[in-house]
Amino acid sequence: MNRNIAVAVVVAGLFALGLLFSCVFIVTQTQQALIVQFGAPQYVVSDPGLHFKLPYQNIHFFERRLLNLDAESEEVIAQDKKRILVDAFARWRISDPLRFYQNLKNEKGAMERLTPIFSSNIRRVLGSRDFADMLTSHRSDLMHQIRYNMNQNVRAFGIEFADVRIRRADLPTENSQSIYERMRKERQREASEYRAEGDETAQRIRARADREVVVIKAEATRESSILRGQGDAEKTRMLGEAYGQDPKFFSFYRAMRAYQDALSGDNTTVVLSPKSEFFRYFGEGPGGGDGKRSK
Repeated sequence: MNRNIAVAVVVAGLFALGLLFSCVFIVTQTQQALIVQFGAPQYVVSDPGLHFKLPYQNIHFFERRLLNLDAESEEVIAQDKKRILVDAFARWRISDPLRFYQNLKNEKGAMERLTPIFSSNIRRVLGSRDFADMLTSHRSDLMHQIRYNMNQNVRAFGIEFADVRIRRADLPTENSQSIYERMRKERQREASEYRAEGDETAQRIRARADREVVVIKAEATRESSILRGQGDAEKTRMLGEAYGQDPKFFSFYRAMRAYQDALSGDNTTVVLSPKSEFFRYFGEGPGGGDGKRSK
């Protein structure tokens, strides 16, 4: 009898322990819980720690952290008719576990519903802009627009999109080569224009420099002519004064200079009569009368 009572006590204790365990649950800092009773949601537990529920109630745990949504590479036709391969991803969180459970049940169901919505928004937003906008600072505006549209579309699902990013936005391979060739030709055309402008500028600079050289040379020639004329006039004046002081010596000096100029060199040959006027000082010096040879 005592043995049966002991067994009953043990069984009752195990049942009570199991009942206690079924009434206790723990919510971690990375989780939030939804209490469901016979399939009907009851309340949400967001605070981490130890919590209690009724034994016949079930618990559904959901992530509080950001979740990743990767979209398949999308081929988008931009506003300028360029075909673009877009690779994008998004970060989202469960903001209302009750709505999330009622509409999507779990993360797998959420991925199946969110992926086509994400792809649709990518095509709609990027298709309304030119391809060049995806390569400039407007790219961040496009990502913000996609995120805003996603939050508007999924508001009833109890989730919130925190960020949308475009990993890559490339042209298809067959288009890349043609665009590269067009860009190369455009750069060559711009280079030719720059060279032509440079040549034109160089010609203008050379023409201006040549004109300035001509003007400078003309001014220098005029100045030198003036100075040379002044020097010749001064020379003539000085020679005239010297000739007036001693005509005989001046005549002798001029004859010596003439001999030096005419008889320069080692093989100079001059055939003249010794009695010619040119050699009048060979026989007599500068003091010989009035400079004429004696008969």
